[in-house]
Amino acid sequence: DLYRKVFVFRKDPSDAYVVLRAKLEQPLQNFTVCLRSYTDLSRPYSLFSYATKAQDNEILLFKPKPGEYRFYVGGRFVTFRVPEGRGDWEHVCTSWESATGIAEFWLNGKPWPRKGLQKGYTVGVQAAILLGQEQDAFGGGFDVYNSFSGELADVYLWDMGLSPDKMRAAYQSLRLPPAVLAWKSLSYEVKGDVVVKPRLRE
Repeated sequence: DLYRKVFVFRKDPSDAYVVLRAKLEQPLQNFTVCLRSYTDLSRPYSLFSYATKAQDNEILLFKPKPGEYRFYVGGRFVTFRVPEGRGDWEHVCTSWESATGIAEFWLNGKPWPRKGLQKGYTVGVQAAILLGQEQDAFGGGFDVYNSFSGELADVYLWDMGLSPDKMRAAYQSLRLPPAVLAWKSLSYEVKGDVVVKPRLRE
């Protein structure tokens, strides 16, 4: 249970990462990923990387530069342009549904205009799920200059799209539906220089 705790990625650039273990029974037709990050990086970095043997960017949440997020499904991506943060925690939720190909992006509890991505695609299930690095091969192939440095918290993965109410609840750290990956019952393994610490501020 990592409630009110954070992963601190201390080095920049870094070869460290955290492996997450999810119990996924079947391929994903819908999903939602949420997490909170706190960093002063201005270079590109990866937040959440979900790779299968067939596709290294099966699900990827990536920040190529300040004021921009890229959301990948099955190797293709859409870009969401956002106002650059004021040196504060940023809470991001992305969701996707195969039937419509609709990708949603929420920043700090507010939805951005929806975009279309990979309609009819299915996300594979035998996955390597990492925080802090971007996989260019299954479970590896890292570029340290895409690594994350800073603090990460409140990481969740659901095998469904969340309703707008639940998207806002995730931002406010309220009660959430059972998740495939949940911050309050996270199965993880730290690789390298990552420290679990209490959160300094809300």
